[in-house]
Amino acid sequence: MNVWINDTPHTLPEPATVADALTALNAVPPFAVAVNRVFVPRSAYAAHGLHDDDRIEVIRPVTGG
Repeated sequence: MNVWINDTPHTLPEPATVADALTALNAVPPFAVAVNRVFVPRSAYAAHGLHDDDRIEVIRPVTGG
């Protein structure tokens, strides 16, 4: 399946979850995740299934003033 992670195309094996996408990205916490602009709670990463052309955003906190 083809998905977009932070506006970069990725191919994941089916069936894929948010947890699979994070593994493909080698994501290191802290971060938040949204799929198609909808927040996904950390507790749902392993259960939230992905579909072809989903857009996953991995958002890291920004500090500063």
